[in-house]
Amino acid sequence: MAGAIASRMSFSSLKRKQPKTFTVRIVTMDAEMEFNCEMKWKGKDLFDLVCRTLGLRETWFFGLQYTIKDTVAWLKMDKKVLDHDVSKEEPVTFHFLAKFYPENAEEELVQEITQHLFFLQVKKQILDEKIYCPPEASVLLASYAVQAKYGDYDPSVHKRGFLAQEELLPKRVINLYQMTPEMWEERITAWYAEHRGRARDEAEMEYLKIAQDLEMYGVNYFAIRNKKGTELLLGVDALGLHIYDPENRLTAKISFPWNEIRNISYSDKEFTIKPLDKKIDVFKFNSSKLRVNKLILQLCIGNHDLFMRRRKADSLEVQQMKAQAREEKARKQMERQRLAREKQMREEAERTRDELERRLLQMKEEATMANEALMRSEETADLLAEKAQITEEEAKLLAQKAAEAEQEMQRIKATAIRTEEEKRLMEQKVLEAEVLALKMAEESERRAKEADQLKQDLQEAREAERRAKQKLLEITTKPAYPPMNPLPAPLPPDIPSFSLIGDSLPFDFKDTDMKRLSMEIEKEKVEYMEKSKHLQEQLNELKTEIEALKLKERETALDILHNEHADRGGTSSKHNTIKKLTLQSAKSRVAFFEEL
Repeated sequence: MAGAIASRMSFSSLKRKQPKTFTVRIVTMDAEMEFNCEMKWKGKDLFDLVCRTLGLRETWFFGLQYTIKDTVAWLKMDKKVLDHDVSKEEPVTFHFLAKFYPENAEEELVQEITQHLFFLQVKKQILDEKIYCPPEASVLLASYAVQAKYGDYDPSVHKRGFLAQEELLPKRVINLYQMTPEMWEERITAWYAEHRGRARDEAEMEYLKIAQDLEMYGVNYFAIRNKKGTELLLGVDALGLHIYDPENRLTAKISFPWNEIRNISYSDKEFTIKPLDKKIDVFKFNSSKLRVNKLILQLCIGNHDLFMRRRKADSLEVQQMKAQAREEKARKQMERQRLAREKQMREEAERTRDELERRLLQMKEEATMANEALMRSEETADLLAEKAQITEEEAKLLAQKAAEAEQEMQRIKATAIRTEEEKRLMEQKVLEAEVLALKMAEESERRAKEADQLKQDLQEAREAERRAKQKLLEITTKPAYPPMNPLPAPLPPDIPSFSLIGDSLPFDFKDTDMKRLSMEIEKEKVEYMEKSKHLQEQLNELKTEIEALKLKERETALDILHNEHADRGGTSSKHNTIKKLTLQSAKSRVAFFEEL
């Protein structure tokens, strides 16, 4: 009895010790994951678990997003997960997304997983038309997306129609032109073929470098009102705060970079911005919902922190990550060079093999033709010999008949003819016999000449047969394979090598390797500038080419605004555009905002 009671007590204590859990579903841009979370977990516990699972170290760009009554919200790190206004129905769903965007993707995004998640998110925003993208730039971005997915273009593999099921262009762009899917695919493939040699991470980074210059990239828009009650849009991004006309999300009216802002706060629905210059009055605006104010403040604080962080020396963690990324990049580059050399050698060997096979086939055909010529010569010689023999026998027979005719003529002459009639008949027979003898003599002479000619032809046929046998002998004694090309020269001794032993990848960088890598990076910068110029020319060429197929009546308001901006010469980068907006003093910009 006592044992049973102890057993129940032990079971009860174990049951009490087991923490209560709930299921969470995390949706990333390319996967879904489920976790069992403890009831006491805070947002940071769940966020850290997701980042560890993904192998992500650049955590400061990301967050866990959920929706409250059609309003986007982000999980707070210091608050319990279930204390948020989320659905309590399991699994509780969060979206793992980029919350803050870098100023320069190439310089700031270190890990390949970070680049990939940003690429997928920006690509979806462009396709969903949350970021406006001009048609010609859409085609270019699509070509990099295809390179990232399919690798190098191979016409034998990537045949016409291979992009038919891919979503690569915004529907707005497709509807704007009288172009078939085949016509779009042709233009995307033309650019795709030029990206040969780029790895997936390189193609995705090129995509981001182009996308980050789009006007709506990385901007979160909120409806606000100034003191006068004018309806405006507030844009929050990595560079600062921007004020837009509600009808024009492309071009800001005024901008306030983060280095000009000292403090941001809100009370109820009123937001207060304090400029860094204390002589300048604060400016205020109102938003529609308290919940939106919380989101604006979160985005402002996070973007401001990252803005200031970029302008300081990298932390030890970031320095370590960048060093590892440089080593990994160098290792991948050398690996690609090795694979490229092996591929080139393999292609050369295949070309040599194909050439040898072609020559061997040609020699076989020549030998076959020589054999056939020899057989024809032998057959011709046999026929000529047989014909000559027959002709010779015919000539002998004719000569014999001629002799017999002569004897008959002599016998007829010697025969006494008793009567004149017999004499006349005999004379006529004699005459006919003489004519016949003459004809036989001529025929005999002709046949004799023909026999001589046939003997001569037979001699020539035997000579041709002798030559054919000589040529066949030359072909069969010729070497079947020409000497192979010499092996490629060994690699220079300064290029490091590495070996694959088990699962380890020992890799050692020398000073000469890093110097060579630095030189290659400088070379890449020069090549990138040249490529950018060439790229702009290609974009303009495509824009001109498809302009005639545009349906003007289908242009959206953003299309019209973009074209007007381009016609005014608005081709500078997004950073330069914002710099122009901040040329005036902060005081005059605050006054302008108040008077809008």
